Amino acid sequence: MKLTKEQLLGFYKTMTTIRAFELKAAELFAAGKLPGFVHLYAGEEAVATGVCANLEQKDFITSTHRGHGHLIAKGGKIDLMMAELFGKSTGYCKGKGGSMHIADVDLGILGANGIVGAGQPIATGAALACKYLKNGSVVVCFHGDGASNRGTFHESLNMASIWKLPVVFVAENNMWGISNYQKNHMNVADIADRAAAYGIPGVAVDGNDVIAVYEAAAEAIKRARSGDGPSLIECKTWRHRGHFEGDPAIYKDPKEQEAWLKKDPIPRLAAKIIELKYASQAELDKIQADAQAEIEAAVKFAEESPMPAPEDVFTDVYAE
Repeated sequence: MKLTKEQLLGFYKTMTTIRAFELKAAELFAAGKLPGFVHLYAGEEAVATGVCANLEQKDFITSTHRGHGHLIAKGGKIDLMMAELFGKSTGYCKGKGGSMHIADVDLGILGANGIVGAGQPIATGAALACKYLKNGSVVVCFHGDGASNRGTFHESLNMASIWKLPVVFVAENNMWGISNYQKNHMNVADIADRAAAYGIPGVAVDGNDVIAVYEAAAEAIKRARSGDGPSLIECKTWRHRGHFEGDPAIYKDPKEQEAWLKKDPIPRLAAKIIELKYASQAELDKIQADAQAEIEAAVKFAEESPMPAPEDVFTDVYAE
């Protein structure tokens, strides 16, 4: 599949925006400016970017506790996301949800989720609704390697396969379920092999290669949209930081960490773009600088936004 200059530069913009957001979140958390936990997506940007580049406005995603990258790749508003991390009333959830519960239904973002594996049945239910309504929409369920051991994973794949639902399960295998290495918590090398139990396609790809992710997702999403049912895509990647900010990640082998850092998806894409003569290094630097400026503007918006009023604790509790 030959991708255009516009597509690859679009990937680069999305990935650098995610990275800039995450590094700024790490800085703000360390400074004590963000309440609650933050689980950063740095190192995994190619997955959300490659998958969401295939989606339309009418499509849906479910996310995880490590969801900032998914939200940005699906078109989430940076300023509202940052305000939510600050716990401000201008945030996506009016400061009540924080990092792990951001949603924007208008953009098809059905929400990040602090419960491991919780997005799988939500995505399956949303896909059932899409099929019932015959609206041509597809649902993507992002989840981690640890979540593929949950009962919700197997129940969701089983139901989705039986009913041929338009859903794509994307396993972001960053090799670690918190501090538990993959080989210690499952007896298969490839999560994608689990698809065979449900009679659906399963494929494992290099999750640090945005083009490989894009191509695998394109096929699976086309299949789902045409009525042929679900697929499972495993993207092998690596989180650069600990499970959450404050986790020193001493369980990681320093040599393995160093090896994975050399496979950082952003420099890899930059090298490809320069090789194809789609942009110069200076032009790529400008894209990064623009992304950083957007993040800084979002921080300013968040810092200047008001805190929720005490009485707001009683609002948005029940549906009206």
